[in-house]
Amino acid sequence: MEIKTNPASKHSSRRSFVKNGLQAAIAFTIVPRFVLGGKGYLPPSDRINLAFIGTGKQSKSLVHSFKDIAQTIAGADVDKQKLAAFQRITEQYYAEAGQKTTYKGFTAYADFREMLERKDIDAIVIATPDHWHAVQTVMAANAGKHVYCEKPMAHSVAEGRAMVNAVQKNKVVFQTGSMQRSWDKFRTACELVRNGYIGQVKEVLVTVGNPAIAFNLPGMPVPDYLNWDGWVGPSVMRPYHTELSPPVEQDVYPNWRNYKEYGGGILSDWGAHMFDIAQWALGMDRSGPVKFIPPSGNEVKGLTMIYENGIVMKHVDFGRGFAVRFTGEKGTINISRDFLDSDPSNIATAVLEQNAVRLYNSSNHYQDWLDCIKTGKQPIADVETGHRTSSVCCLANIAYWLRRPLNWDPVNEQFANDAEANALLNPAIRGPWKLS
Repeated sequence: MEIKTNPASKHSSRRSFVKNGLQAAIAFTIVPRFVLGGKGYLPPSDRINLAFIGTGKQSKSLVHSFKDIAQTIAGADVDKQKLAAFQRITEQYYAEAGQKTTYKGFTAYADFREMLERKDIDAIVIATPDHWHAVQTVMAANAGKHVYCEKPMAHSVAEGRAMVNAVQKNKVVFQTGSMQRSWDKFRTACELVRNGYIGQVKEVLVTVGNPAIAFNLPGMPVPDYLNWDGWVGPSVMRPYHTELSPPVEQDVYPNWRNYKEYGGGILSDWGAHMFDIAQWALGMDRSGPVKFIPPSGNEVKGLTMIYENGIVMKHVDFGRGFAVRFTGEKGTINISRDFLDSDPSNIATAVLEQNAVRLYNSSNHYQDWLDCIKTGKQPIADVETGHRTSSVCCLANIAYWLRRPLNWDPVNEQFANDAEANALLNPAIRGPWKLS
């Protein structure tokens, strides 16, 4: 595989490629005629050119989701094997779609910064470990690229706020990868809660995994195909281990997410889905809990979070897998990827009244982002929403680590009278990387 390091002057234009190559392409949803281009917009006739930062396990799924609705023309990774595999998958699809033997419209980069210099790239998909999200989002936004960033959006509260600021400053469209918001059953559950079908909400139970722990694995020799310093990037340097970055032939989701240096535990990994649904149903997309009360001892579940309006949210296991339970004065709603049910049972099947509160209706998380790039509207999981959800995850982790009650100000994004807790909101950025 040849890894390019200069902008792609050899590439065909977007229009000529669409004309000659993608006979099987699916058209975009029609957008208003007045959207004719300009800063922050693309003409409806233009197919969006994507590039991926991070080309491992998750990117293989994402490129499949985007393959018929956008054009993936580049990718960057510090792992040469994963980058080569991603390139093969992408080129094979476009060759078959164009009824050709081969397709050479994809460029691979060892350094994502060089890829960001390309003027023909409209948008970036970020599927790197959590500790990279903020730096790469800020750099992409500063380069004028729209961003789809995997969840949890940020590795710390301060990094999340920096992402919000960069996206808003550069007027780009950002979508967080909390795709459950684009699933009908989750929207239905949230609308039922919002419209009072269980009465006033008293308690929300969220079942997800455990908080992050400090890295504790023995060091291993760094394979020659991997730039380990580039993998660690802005975070704390720790020894290489295959649990953090497994070889491509294993084809598994890596366990970097378990360690606080690089992820937020499964508490954040799945909390970015399930706390997100809780926030949506409670109308808290621009806020969050004000008090965090951890369990006694060393328990990894049992955290209590309290909103200013008195609603209690608990991180507990209520025995139905990763899920959310809303309990109100009139009943209970349970929601997960596998079920939507209630007690009494008729709540979950209720038909909303004509004048009921309706939430943003997206049926395709990826198309929603692309459509908003063309219209300039905000997508269903916009940057502030993603920041507030990832903040809940980060704050929950801090409460588990410190093992004491914490009072949170969601407006100023600071803990009250707790310097140690506030220091954890903004971890140091290593080396040459910065959030500006």
